[in-house]
Order: sequence, then structure tokens, then C-alpha cells
Amino acid sequence: MARRAGGADLPLHGGRVPAWLGQRMTRLGAVMAQAIVHHYGRDEFLRRLAHPFWFQSFGAVMGMDWHSSGVTTSVIGALKRGLTPLSGELGLHVCGGRGKHSRQTPMELQEIGGRVGFDGAALAQASRMVAKVDSAAVQDGFDLYLHGFIVADDGKWVVVQQGMNADARTARRYHWLSEGLQDFVDAPHAAIDGEAGGEIVNLTDRRARKSRARQLDLLRDLGPDGVARAFAALEPRPEPAQMTLPHLVMPAHHDVRPQDVMSRRLHGALAAAAECGPRDFSELLSVPGVGARTVRALAMVAEVVHGAPCRFDDPARFSLAHGGKDRHPFPVATEVYDKTIDVLKRAVAQAKLGQDDRLEALRRLDAQARRLERADGATFEDFVAAERRRSADYGGRSVFGWERADDGG
Repeated sequence: MARRAGGADLPLHGGRVPAWLGQRMTRLGAVMAQAIVHHYGRDEFLRRLAHPFWFQSFGAVMGMDWHSSGVTTSVIGALKRGLTPLSGELGLHVCGGRGKHSRQTPMELQEIGGRVGFDGAALAQASRMVAKVDSAAVQDGFDLYLHGFIVADDGKWVVVQQGMNADARTARRYHWLSEGLQDFVDAPHAAIDGEAGGEIVNLTDRRARKSRARQLDLLRDLGPDGVARAFAALEPRPEPAQMTLPHLVMPAHHDVRPQDVMSRRLHGALAAAAECGPRDFSELLSVPGVGARTVRALAMVAEVVHGAPCRFDDPARFSLAHGGKDRHPFPVATEVYDKTIDVLKRAVAQAKLGQDDRLEALRRLDAQARRLERADGATFEDFVAAERRRSADYGGRSVFGWERADDGG
């Protein structure tokens, strides 16, 4: 059966992704996807997208707002732009998106299916069914507004879709994975992300199988009027709350605070970059302009490429790789961001030629960071303060503009 991965609270956050960041997200997302597919295969990339904790960390390392609902829209958009030119190489296709783009998903699936050979009509029906289940069978107060359907040439797929509760100012993200899926209405979700807001009606839960069957029996035996009369005669009875999934709580505060980051993991990445980068990673440092600051960013990118699912329960940590578009935790270090992309692109290009040294260097960087995790080191506050002081040196930029040398406060 399809597996569930947990949940997360996603506060709504307005604004748009500026073009200078959106373009970089497109390039970084595409090259990270290439690295994951190269190391672990297409199926693993789909599994990662179906994991809500990893998905949030993926968006954070790209420079998006680390905690907000906007991560979903921006990551799906970046992948659609970045993977479309690579679809022939990777065999991956991103369909749908937000608003009117979501309604074009069935047509896109049929068009792609005609080109690559999977049953586009069947997948178009799957897309409609996924949307119908999350909008009708799961009545949780969230109205769907985004539907992203990522499909491989062999017909395997993942869906990431999101709903909004305007009154509560929260969003809920739903993850579906075709791997192991046997039934669209019997516990099909890989995960449901969102605020735990009390009891909901979830007719897709396995425990609701009898309820679904009985509803059909009642409709056949009593008819609509009979059902209404029977319902009116019932006295309210308390129902037990549904079992809850592991939950990642995304706080309402926009700034990144020390409690949002697991310090020993941060110190491990910093120590690996400082102590091992200059000595052991000559393959990475041979790229012109790559220094210690870029290697620190690469250590966090390497973890998103190679890390196990249990490593992503503090997605705020990955915003420390390149920063955030709203200056949280610090302005996006565009020069570091560009070097990160450059290193990864060169590594992937070499791997295509059978020379895996640079991609293996990133794997070693991630492994070394985990070995060096420890409780001591620079405090979170000191690290962020140093980044802000040097922001102009790193090409610091946010939605408020470029950083100046005297803006580091």
C-alpha cells in the first residue's frame, strides 16, 4: 500500500519569487535532480518529492522562505522550468502547477504519453481522481489551488498538491506516490501536510472502508430522503479522534531562530567544510572562485542530495546554505549560490562522461559532516551575525534590493 510520511503546518505567506531568485532556483533544482537520479535513480527522486520533510528542506536550500506555503508553489514551478529541457535525459516530466495550470494537467499527461509511450489517458484519470479525493473524500477545510504531477517515462508518478484555509491563514500540502498504490480511496496518501486542526472527515482512511460501503448501502436502501430523515433522528455522539501522523510544525514566525535549527547538525556541516574542504576536496576547490564559504553551502546541498529522511526534521537549517529572499536568516548570497550551481553542473557533466570524482566528493562531504556532528562550535546567533556582516561581499540580495557594506545589522 502507499505509505504515509507525516504532516506539517504551513503558514500562508504572500509575495512573489523575484526573477533573479526564480532563475537560480530553476538551475539549482535541475542540477540537484540530475545528481540524485545519477546516484540513486529516478524512483528515488520521486520518493524524495513524496516526503514532506525533504520537500520543505529542498525549498529552503534553494533560498525560498523556509517555513511558508510558498515553498510548494515555487519548488514545483522551478522543477517544471528546470526539468522540461532535461526530460529526454532524465525521463522525468512535471505537469500542472497553480491555478489554471493545474487544470491543464490531464492534457499535458496525454500529450507526453503520446510522445514517450505511457498511458496518458489513464494517468490523466489518476490526476483527476487524486484531486477529487483530496477535495471531496478528505473534508478538512482546505480548498485545493495547486496540483503538481511529476511522472517518469515508465509511468511511475508523484503528486504534490496544496489547499488553502483562508480563515485560518494556513495551507495543507498533500503528497501522493504511485509506488505501492493499490486503491485511490483506501489510504492512498504518501503524506498529508498541514496544521492539526482537530477532527476531520477522511473517507480515504483504511478504517473508513466499512463507512464507505455502508454509505452506498444506505443510499440504495433508503434513498436520499430516507437518509435525511434517519440523520435527523440521530443524537450527536462523540467520535474518537483519528490517529495522527508524525507532524513537522512550521511556526508562524518568519525569522529563523536558534530553536528552529538542530545545532549539532549545523556544526557538523561547518566543521566538515572548515577542516576537510581545503584538504580533501580539491576536486571541488579546483573550480575558480570556490572557497570555504561555498564549501559550507555545498555541505548542506550534499545532505539534501544524500541525506536519509530522518535528517530533515529541521528544514530551517538548510536556509543557512544560501539565505532567504526576505533576508531570513540573511539575504541570499547570490555569488555563493552561483558557485554552488557551477560546482554541481561541472560535477554532473563529468559524471556523464564516467568521471564521478566530483560527485563522489560531495558524497564524502556529506558523510564527513555527519561524522563531525558535535555540540560545540559557533552559536547560531554568531553564525547568522557573521553572514549578515559579510552579506555585501557575497552578493547579498533580497526582495528589498542589494545589500550594502553598511547594511549588515
